[in-house]
Amino acid sequence: MNADRVDNERASDAALASRQATLVPEQRSLIEVKNAARWFDVSSPWLERVLARKPRSVLRAVDGVSFSIRKGETLALVGESGCGKSTIARLLVGLYPLTHGSITFDGQPLSNMQGRKGLALRKRLQMIFQDPYASLNPRWRVGRIIAEPMLAHTQLSAAERDERVSALLTQVGLHPSDQSRYPHQFSGGQRQRISIARALAVNPEFLVCDEPTSALDVSVQAQVLNIMKDLQRRLGLTYLFISHNLAVVHHVADRVGVMYLGRIVEIADRDALFTTPQHPYTRLLLAAIPDLTGQGKSRTPVAGEVPNPLNPPTGCTFHPRCPHAREQCKTEVPVMQNFKGIEVACHGVVQGWEMG
Repeated sequence: MNADRVDNERASDAALASRQATLVPEQRSLIEVKNAARWFDVSSPWLERVLARKPRSVLRAVDGVSFSIRKGETLALVGESGCGKSTIARLLVGLYPLTHGSITFDGQPLSNMQGRKGLALRKRLQMIFQDPYASLNPRWRVGRIIAEPMLAHTQLSAAERDERVSALLTQVGLHPSDQSRYPHQFSGGQRQRISIARALAVNPEFLVCDEPTSALDVSVQAQVLNIMKDLQRRLGLTYLFISHNLAVVHHVADRVGVMYLGRIVEIADRDALFTTPQHPYTRLLLAAIPDLTGQGKSRTPVAGEVPNPLNPPTGCTFHPRCPHAREQCKTEVPVMQNFKGIEVACHGVVQGWEMG
């Protein structure tokens, strides 16, 4: 066994241990996203477009998003399907390049994650995907799946990798002997635990969790969420948690960002957002939560349909569905402003309109 290699790994473990002592989120931002955009060209083939005299079609999946995530905290992104949440997740881990804007991780730009520097950066950011079965190679045994990141990012020997895999499986509530089995031999919740173990294999600091519990039964969701919260406390992890389930978000998040049609319309501390939401869209989302208390509280479904993202409305993109929209909303794009400690993009809120 190479002594220098072992020393390096021990140093890495020591650095991890120092993070474990941090139970309260630091004020320093680990992630900074500024005016990030990702556009997709979804035009028809060239010849068809020329013959039909059609212009190019551009899908602005993410269009001018800015936010930060402090070290040790969980920021949740919520919104209806197609609002751009998963696109942001893929931008943060380098699966999609930015169209414009910037993303920095611990002060380092993520615009170029190639080469040796990019490899070192990738080790610090990992992702847990929505579908645990689709994200695990069905032909590989669990031990190989979890050990694969170590082959790319560490110089551990085979024996050291096996020991690390066993420790990770135990950490997520599975048995070390499970590394000899295939993904199809596990339940959905167990497969998601395997995905978490794989994400933790190289001691990352930041995890992007793209709806990690949406494909699971409710009871299994609670188990997985509790594992993730426990790991965050013990390892000092930072999360971006993407979900459309507001009950789950209330359980795991420190702050919440609300997305609509490629933009963030409101971002606030969890308790403030759930008790005093400001943006009309946030209010409608919260009002649509089913009442399970038996107290007979009225619930209002979110009105209308999400507009075609290829041809979004002018001005505030939510104005066709907003019960408080005025002429200004149809022509002027609202910008994020601080209102009573909440960042919100709404003309009515910042100008003090009667919102009812």
